[in-house]
Amino acid sequence: MARERNTEQKRRKTPPRSLFQSAPAQVMAPRLMVILSTLALLAIGLVMVYSSSSITSYVEEGDALGETLKQCAFAVLGIVGAVVIALFAKQDAMQGIPGVIFWAICCALILITALLGTVGLGAKRWLIIGPISIQISEFAKIAFVMMAARIAAQYREGEIDSGTAAKLAIGMVLLPLGFVFIAQSDMGTTMICCIGLFSVVVLSGLSGRATAVLVGLGVVFGLIAVLSKSYRADRLGSFADPWADAQGTGYQLVHSFKALASGGLLGAGIGNSYEKLQYLPEAETDFIFAIIGEELGLVGALLVIIAFLVFMRGGFLIASQASTPFGSLLAAGLTVMIVFQAFLNISCVVGLFPTTGKPLPFISSGGSSLLSSLALVGVLLSISFDSNNEGEYRQRRDNLQVVSRVSPTDRSGRGGRNSEGRDVRARRSSSLERDGYPSLHIVRGGKAPVYATEVRATRTQRR
Repeated sequence: MARERNTEQKRRKTPPRSLFQSAPAQVMAPRLMVILSTLALLAIGLVMVYSSSSITSYVEEGDALGETLKQCAFAVLGIVGAVVIALFAKQDAMQGIPGVIFWAICCALILITALLGTVGLGAKRWLIIGPISIQISEFAKIAFVMMAARIAAQYREGEIDSGTAAKLAIGMVLLPLGFVFIAQSDMGTTMICCIGLFSVVVLSGLSGRATAVLVGLGVVFGLIAVLSKSYRADRLGSFADPWADAQGTGYQLVHSFKALASGGLLGAGIGNSYEKLQYLPEAETDFIFAIIGEELGLVGALLVIIAFLVFMRGGFLIASQASTPFGSLLAAGLTVMIVFQAFLNISCVVGLFPTTGKPLPFISSGGSSLLSSLALVGVLLSISFDSNNEGEYRQRRDNLQVVSRVSPTDRSGRGGRNSEGRDVRARRSSSLERDGYPSLHIVRGGKAPVYATEVRATRTQRR
């Protein structure tokens, strides 16, 4: 009995994760979509950060590579962090106490930022820790979506009722997010979080009427938020007609249009941007897509958009293959959030949406944004490792390994077709059963193993 229990534990033991572990195409494809699109965007980002920031870095710091080297360091650190999260951060941990601790730390740091933070660009959003400046709200976005997915999964699985779910959502998600909006005056982050949270709520099975109510409340809240601050109203006015005040509120958008228009189809070439010569403000951060359009043209801009679409496709596939409702909701919410941020930034640059001041994920200069975006990628890959399809694949692979340990006993023919015939198969089956394994047969064509009991049952039904 002890031997059988040990054997069963070995069979059920989950093998350690590996980035290079083989997996079926339906599992590996979305994983590669996310990884390759992220690496492509990172490569484009490093090149464009150098191109757009070299002049400013040389003028301000005396080193044209200053901003680029910082971005490279953050990229390396973010990739290492993403790998660590992908390999060691399990869904059970993210849904359990460690996930709650991560949420609590983010909330505490947001409060500390409101009290002791540094003011920049008119808002207190940065926390200085030694030589490092961190924008905590970038990481809090992941924590808020993770907590919303946790609550929604508990509701879907019947662990809590709708009233409890609503109370938890208000107390653990909406109130901290509202505090971020009020204390940091960060409407862009609030909007991005709301879209991610909305996707989690809708996918959790919210009724159409309740969805319409949430959309209506969101629109009302957005109008109040815009009209309550004069500078937001000015941004709305410059968005409607930037040329009316081309040297004032519409200055940034006008020069963005000039950059995109001068790029044409193929662009002026890398390093040949005119607007980056201290004409376009925030060229390496919020408006880096305008420099991409100017130097790489319409083709380069479309390649960036396609990369984000590939990322979205991979993230949604990972969400559909997740092994738990929590993993599915979390992957979908994070994917929607980061892709929405990307297209929000692009929409602001091309004049389809008022300026929000949010960076382009993976591309814009900025350590906090890059680290949080790569951490999000790590979470998606972690969910992919625990997908249902990979679990099924691993089970099939383990079963095949079991057969391979006993099949060498029969080398004289194919499928046991020799002079001893049934005796060979009987000895093989009894040997497996004595070792604690069920008797099974391998079906040609790469199909799943078929247990001997199932074969006997099928034969009985045919008779």
